[in-house]
Amino acid sequence: MAVVEVRKLVKEFVGGVRAVDGIDLVTEEGEYLVLLGPSGCGKTTLLRMVAGLEQPTSGDVLIDGHLVSGLPPRARQVAMVFQSYALYPHKSVYGNIGFPLRAVRMPKDERDRRTRWAASLLDIDHLLDRKPRQLSGGERQRVALARALVRQPKVFLLDEPLSNLDAKLRTSARDELKRFQEEIGTTTIYVTHDQVEAMGLGDRIAVLAQGEVRQIGPPVEVYDEPADTFVATFIGSPPMNLVPRDDVLVGFRPEHLLPADVVTADDAVALKLAVDRVEYLSGDRHVYGTVLGIGEPTRVVARLPATVDAPVVAGEEQAFAVAGRRLRFFATDTGRRTPRVRLGAREQADQEAL
Repeated sequence: MAVVEVRKLVKEFVGGVRAVDGIDLVTEEGEYLVLLGPSGCGKTTLLRMVAGLEQPTSGDVLIDGHLVSGLPPRARQVAMVFQSYALYPHKSVYGNIGFPLRAVRMPKDERDRRTRWAASLLDIDHLLDRKPRQLSGGERQRVALARALVRQPKVFLLDEPLSNLDAKLRTSARDELKRFQEEIGTTTIYVTHDQVEAMGLGDRIAVLAQGEVRQIGPPVEVYDEPADTFVATFIGSPPMNLVPRDDVLVGFRPEHLLPADVVTADDAVALKLAVDRVEYLSGDRHVYGTVLGIGEPTRVVARLPATVDAPVVAGEEQAFAVAGRRLRFFATDTGRRTPRVRLGAREQADQEAL
């Protein structure tokens, strides 16, 4: 196990484009750190600089306290699994897994032992004689992981390894990846744009945008206490609702906007929802409409679980509420979190009118 640290890391491409803009980041030993963000935010470039596949414009990369900037990938004791898996089509599964060891001229007996050990750990030892074209997507992913594992690296770097799998297989592969990492205990950095993967896999999540880390923390913290409006709206499906009110944005998750009769909190904030339409999705109801009584009239979505059976009718205004402790406040100009805003006289009057 190892600790990966990047200090003021910058990567600038031709034309002055900064893919990574002064990132400071430290993993914990043996943790599963997920880099989450939209396409073009710099997460893969950051991963490639840790691997040694890209050289930073400035800044340092340290692994286990040792400066590795300028060292080739092989000298960094890291293993990377790519989105495409990059398996050799002419080699068998056995040949693919053992290739890194063959490249460093490891003795044949030791190479054979490690190859079979890695295949057994990932439950693909019965596939050793097959070629990649004879494997399913999930099996190819396991071969790529076994090829990385066989080197016994200090750090695993995974670049969207599940993106080529179908939805059902991704769910099972995600569970396998988590159990696999917990079993071997190797520090892992995982890149994805999929928030479901990030929430399900990460011990911590680093949310990136425009080459910067917007927030880093455990999944529940990033979800419940977003640092800014980007994090608030990027994580969550549907995303957090944001309602303008004077110089702040009032935020609340769709699952916290409920029919008024269901919200029993003492600090409940009452409002009206002009309902446009209702969708039924996997037992939940998604209610779309315009919220009134908490700020400017704004389009929002409420997510009602199957346990909430209160009638909601499209085309009507209905009483909804949000528990006060569920409200989050953001500055309109910067998007950053601000302290809780007390209800003003205008808003109190709005609520009393409901």
